[in-house]
Amino acid sequence: METNILIMNCRIAKYFSACLVFLFYTATSLSQTTLNKKDVENKASEINTTSKTNPLPIIDMHMHSNHANFAGPPPIPYCIHVDEWPVSATGAEWFETLMKDTSCKRLILSQKTDADVMNKTFEIMRRRNVYAVSSGRLIEQWKAAAPDRIISSLAYRGGGPNPSPDSVRKLIGSGKYKVFGEIMAQYAGTPPNDPSLAPYWAVLEELNIPVGIHIGPTPMGAPYWPGTGWEKVRAKLHSPLLLEEVLIKHPRLRVYIMHAAWPMIDELLALMWVHPQVYVDISGINSDLNNTAFYNYIKRIIEAGFGNRIMFGSDQMIWPELLDIGIDIIEKADFLTPKQKRDILYNNAARFLQLSKEEIDRHHGK
Repeated sequence: METNILIMNCRIAKYFSACLVFLFYTATSLSQTTLNKKDVENKASEINTTSKTNPLPIIDMHMHSNHANFAGPPPIPYCIHVDEWPVSATGAEWFETLMKDTSCKRLILSQKTDADVMNKTFEIMRRRNVYAVSSGRLIEQWKAAAPDRIISSLAYRGGGPNPSPDSVRKLIGSGKYKVFGEIMAQYAGTPPNDPSLAPYWAVLEELNIPVGIHIGPTPMGAPYWPGTGWEKVRAKLHSPLLLEEVLIKHPRLRVYIMHAAWPMIDELLALMWVHPQVYVDISGINSDLNNTAFYNYIKRIIEAGFGNRIMFGSDQMIWPELLDIGIDIIEKADFLTPKQKRDILYNNAARFLQLSKEEIDRHHGK
């Protein structure tokens, strides 16, 4: 991998995931700042306090506990709610076309240090009363700092290395992880029904562990990005129907589709109709897409009668503001009833995660 190319991508790329996912799939020589013990201890005393004056709780089903520099030297820009994507004459010219585009209307910047990423994220979580399923290289530190708000998840990276199925069994059996995901096999060109994943599905069903799999948006023009390892990304891998035979073979599997399989709405509705155990999260699309495109997509799911299987997710990586942005776009949706908003922001996830009455009461400050 050409580190200098990746750094340039992350400095000016318009589409955020093109800047992010490479660390999940490849080794990097970039130096990494670390959270010190004082940072963790200080936050542990703050983040876990729950006041009766807190707002109603929210569950974020898709968060990452990352180093500040995991996508290159910070600050990293992120263009949100894009109205129009640039046009490229050929795929071979896409990289150059994207690098020259300056039409972003709403830009946010990442935090500069590991401590800043964690502290700012926790500040928003405390203010908005958020509990989050999170995975990443700093998950142990984040969990130590916020044991009552962080639900630890074990990630499966597209390009590896990954724990063996037996190791997954031991790690989950130890109680260290409560969720398995994000499964990012799509970025390596691996569909959910690939034989390499079969042993994992069997273990996850047996252990009755919630599973989140990335099916949906990849970096725009991903196969044409130089030096990224995304050469095997294909549009057909957006299809949620690739999960169907897995569901048939493992009917007790508790699975949710991250990014709601955008843009494959008709295939998604067909899958949710035939397989009523499937949930979705709306991470990524609630910040990448403009409001009209995002609202139209979730409207289709709700109008089909599946609003009780939509879960909130921020896909927060190194931009804590994504929490506020993702929550606000739901709370400001005038076509959603108060009940539908609460279902998306909390109730559906609480049901999917099989939270106990005691956990739910604690989240509500009771």
